Amino acid sequence: MGQSFLIQSPHLQIQTMNIRPHRLDDLMFLKQIMAQVFEGVSLDQAMEQKFGLISDHDWKWRKTQHLDVDVNRKYSEIFVAEVEGKITGFITTWQDKNSGIGHIPNIGIVPEFQGRGLGRKLILHALNYFRHSGLTHAKIETLIQNDVGNHLYTSVGFREIARQIHFVG
Repeated sequence: MGQSFLIQSPHLQIQTMNIRPHRLDDLMFLKQIMAQVFEGVSLDQAMEQKFGLISDHDWKWRKTQHLDVDVNRKYSEIFVAEVEGKITGFITTWQDKNSGIGHIPNIGIVPEFQGRGLGRKLILHALNYFRHSGLTHAKIETLIQNDVGNHLYTSVGFREIARQIHFVG
């Protein structure tokens, strides 16, 4: 299941972006992207700022472990975006088929490709995947300080339904 899009880029007049299911050999690079792009918008980082290292692991280690959970979760799929054969981003998904709800736990775009519509295309791809699977709704979460995510998610049709406070002791 792959899908191609044309995108505008300041480096090349037109580039082709392909979205495909992840391969196991992508995982290490996806973790590198995740560690880079969640700076300032990660609950794990906020915990580290309050408590320091937890169990000798920094926030980037904890955050990248979420990808392992995403890979091993039942009814999950990770989609990878490629431009000119280079991985430029990813989105993780899982489906709660009984409730009719799809979940998007993580999305990350390589910094030099941010702001060019790749995140939007990945989200729309995930939503289409959910629809084809018979799901009627999708959930995505972000922190209030994630201005880019808050803008992007509402621009593709997500609506805020609640705010949550995270406590750690």
